[in-house]
Amino acid sequence: MKHLFGNRAFVLLMVSDFMQNIGIWIRNMALLFFIMEKSNHDPVAVSLLTVIEYAPIFVISMIGGVLADRWRPKRTMIWGDILSFLSILLILFVVYAGYWQAVFAVTLVSAVVSQFSQPSSMKIIKRCLPDEHVPAATALSQTSMSLFIILGPMIGTAIYQAFGLQASLISLLAIFAASAIVLSFLPSSVDESPKGSESTGSFVQDMKAGFAYIGSSRLLKVLLVIYVLLALGSGFVQPLDIFVITERLGLEMSSVQWFTALEGLGMLIGGVIAAVIAGKIKGSYLLFAGLAFLGISTFVEVLSEWPILTGTMRFITGVLLAMAQTVLMAVMMQQVDEKFIGRLNGVMMPIFTGMLLIGSGVTGWYMSVTSIVVVYFTAGALFLVSSFISMRLPISNVSIQAAEVADSVEAPAKA
Repeated sequence: MKHLFGNRAFVLLMVSDFMQNIGIWIRNMALLFFIMEKSNHDPVAVSLLTVIEYAPIFVISMIGGVLADRWRPKRTMIWGDILSFLSILLILFVVYAGYWQAVFAVTLVSAVVSQFSQPSSMKIIKRCLPDEHVPAATALSQTSMSLFIILGPMIGTAIYQAFGLQASLISLLAIFAASAIVLSFLPSSVDESPKGSESTGSFVQDMKAGFAYIGSSRLLKVLLVIYVLLALGSGFVQPLDIFVITERLGLEMSSVQWFTALEGLGMLIGGVIAAVIAGKIKGSYLLFAGLAFLGISTFVEVLSEWPILTGTMRFITGVLLAMAQTVLMAVMMQQVDEKFIGRLNGVMMPIFTGMLLIGSGVTGWYMSVTSIVVVYFTAGALFLVSSFISMRLPISNVSIQAAEVADSVEAPAKA
């Protein structure tokens, strides 16, 4: 771990990421409570928040990925924080004037900016860390995310209930300003592209090259299939979680928070374990174990009538799922050509989000015509299938080369 904390660029990125996570949860909780109050608990207004959050993933993600591959990552991330700061400042003045509906713009701008800053952050990690240190870096990132799954809602709720929306927005101003300042201390070398990786084609050519690159790689195609199965299965079970707690376990609805916290705690511990053992255990074994146990625990959860058993499954699933996510991210970071990271992210995110929403959209109907046991067994089967498919990932220490793919796409255009 010393090699990571001794790397200036990585430490600065982690500090910025830490502040961004705080800001995201302050925003999420403040806007949720504020809109609930102003709209008199209107479900349409609340659901609009989700639409605004997800829509840019489908509309902007690929464009953001292409541009992130063309632009300098440090500058892109700094400008992302600056734009977020300016948008919140504008919204703050509008809210003071009494136009509360303007708060929707905060979520929209934040969602759009993330489509540029996230792949830029991945590019910086790819540039500043050797491949053997990437698994530990992704594990630490997973740990940070898991920590905020547990603490984030509490922090955001406490700030809003104590000080209100305006104080929440002002705190966001401070967070984005501080994040931009931290990122400004990144070494200028992170903006220097490796020799021969600079884009020489048009925007359209770069987009075509990205699709050709993904289509030419067996690893990426297998990875996409795993993401599709994971997202679809997750979409089936997430909306029905409340029914497992109330119908199968016979507990009050408020008990959901404790099972969610157990899973979050498991993911936190799993991230720490993954950071410690990164490189010591073959990644494909961790990935298979995490996905296979996710499938088995899904079967057990829906059959269980004992809260202790269900809680234990949630905790262990969180541990192994964190390890599996770490492996998936590390594989992508290690073996994907750096100049295509943004475009790969631009393809992965819409597919994962789309399948998640499809699963969530049909699971209510599916449960009504079958039963909750059938739905959970379907999701568990999808997770098990993904675990066996993960064994086909051609994981190696050699990056997927992109020169031939890029040349084959650009050559006709030049001719």
